[in-house]
Amino acid sequence: MVILFFCSNFVRKLRIMTVEEKTIALFATRVRQLMLLYNRVCEENEQLKQDLANCKVEKEKLMEQLKTRQDDYESLMTAKMLQVSEGDMEAAKARLAKLIRSVNKCITLLSEK
Repeated sequence: MVILFFCSNFVRKLRIMTVEEKTIALFATRVRQLMLLYNRVCEENEQLKQDLANCKVEKEKLMEQLKTRQDDYESLMTAKMLQVSEGDMEAAKARLAKLIRSVNKCITLLSEK
């Protein structure tokens, strides 16, 4: 009878250890999965950082192009203001006077500094 009790107690402990071992194995598996997921997220983060850097470079190029185009547009508008046709001499004089006033304001502002 004592031997039977000892054997049944041993079997119960063996089952408990098996459950604990299963729990530990499951935990180890989950930790490995988490580490793999972390590595993937880190790689994705690095790729996104690279994409962001590329977008910033592209933005700078586009900003330079925009500035060049705005300068070209202003030059074209100035040339158009100076263009005089036969029918609108008075309008051309008014535009030229406005342009001269604008230049005078700029000169005044520059001379104050």
